[in-house]
Amino acid sequence: MIIDGKLIAQELKDEVKAKLAKMDTKLTLLVIMVGDNPASKVYVESKEKNCKKVGMLTKTLLFDENVPQKKIIDAIQTANADPSIHGILVQLPLPAHLDEVKIIDAIDPKKDVDGLTTVNQGKLFSGINDGIIPATPKGIMHILKKLFINLEGKTAVVIGRSKLVGKPIAQLLLSKNATVTMCHSKTENLKDICLGADVLVVAIGKAKFITADMIKPDAVVIDVGINRNFGRIDGDVDFENAVSVAGYITPVPGGVGQLTIACLLENVIECYKLQSRE
Repeated sequence: MIIDGKLIAQELKDEVKAKLAKMDTKLTLLVIMVGDNPASKVYVESKEKNCKKVGMLTKTLLFDENVPQKKIIDAIQTANADPSIHGILVQLPLPAHLDEVKIIDAIDPKKDVDGLTTVNQGKLFSGINDGIIPATPKGIMHILKKLFINLEGKTAVVIGRSKLVGKPIAQLLLSKNATVTMCHSKTENLKDICLGADVLVVAIGKAKFITADMIKPDAVVIDVGINRNFGRIDGDVDFENAVSVAGYITPVPGGVGQLTIACLLENVIECYKLQSRE
């Protein structure tokens, strides 16, 4: 069965829109972008468009590619102190001369809609529930919940160990009592490991890397990859052949990416709630 990420995401966006309509405060997301990376521009425009659709305001700060790091950190600290800004997002990747960790960690954890600050990552891995969870892993868990997938005792394999997707989704699956194996570029016998997976999450950025013969029949396959190639977009899974083997599978596009945006919007509300407790 092909998972309709667009439908699931729209339901979540409708919920976010309804919550925002009941609020006295108009929430604002600040997006910081450095340089003119074409893919980043597309992502930023998508965020702006989706915020507008649910009734959320956006502000975008654009910096030249050669901007000094201090200038970005100063802008973040100004936004941290501004009560009219409820969420802050730094569009990644950043140019090589900038220290991504230092810039992300300049964000107030209560305004960190991407959940990438050391504080929010630490809360996730410590099992503390008042942090912000990165939008893509959160979206994956939302999909599994919608499918009524009981993860307890299931074997889950995560391919990719980024702090944006791989590590947090492994932790979230673990929190639901799945038995989790993390794989990466140095993993040996990858095919055998994948064939044991009841749930397979792939986030490595290699087009059609996972083939049908690596998938356990009736497994749930979550494809996080977005690989642009000559005008087309492919996932990390060879979808055309894998769809006949998997029990459930997310397409690319139209799968996890839709949920990422919806959960990002939800995270702005979560940030606002955390700020309101102060």
